[in-house]
Amino acid sequence: MSREALIVAHGQPSAPVPPELWLMGFAKAVQDHLPGWNIRAATLAMPGALERQASEIAEGSQVFPMFMADGWFVGKVLPKRLNGAPLTILPPLGFDQNLPDFAANTVRDALANRGWREPESHLLVAAHGSARGPKAAESAQAFCDALSKRFESLKITVGFVEEAPFIEQAARGLPRQTLCLPFFALEGDHCREDIPEGLEKAAFSGDLLAPLGSWPQVAQMVAHSLKTAR
Repeated sequence: MSREALIVAHGQPSAPVPPELWLMGFAKAVQDHLPGWNIRAATLAMPGALERQASEIAEGSQVFPMFMADGWFVGKVLPKRLNGAPLTILPPLGFDQNLPDFAANTVRDALANRGWREPESHLLVAAHGSARGPKAAESAQAFCDALSKRFESLKITVGFVEEAPFIEQAARGLPRQTLCLPFFALEGDHCREDIPEGLEKAAFSGDLLAPLGSWPQVAQMVAHSLKTAR
């Protein structure tokens, strides 16, 4: 019998189909690293998708939340939407123990590809934040703290879409040799619109990277987390 897992993301309530299709493709990429597994996918925004997957998946299977924080959606909404299905919810992407090492290696590659030396460079982590609670900001700050331990001299700051310091404030005055890393699982409106707008208002002259969750190597990292989870 094959082993199963379910990858869940927030999705886009105003246009649920594109994120749902992207997540299905991501699940296929994860499955490519896990021979003999069946990797399912569903977003919260697609009506009925999560409930259907939860009713079909084998008991005891793992659920991997493609979320950056362990707040309301992971702690309250996701368990409720699973309707009591006997499944194991793993730590979300933002708290995956392999994420800081993975991100540090990717940032080093990005710096090297540009010929930028670490002491003269800066990393701006653009995160969601929330005016309704501290969980989102705490997740981003914990990631930045873990990431800073993996560099000797790279300067790292964080800015938020929905709380201070806002991205426009955090990005103002940063040097040309700055990478902006969106701390997001999927490329939604915040990554396509809000972050670029904030950077433009700040006259940001650095380089904007793709959202962390969309990096091709993340599928392998998630596969490893599913395979080694207890």
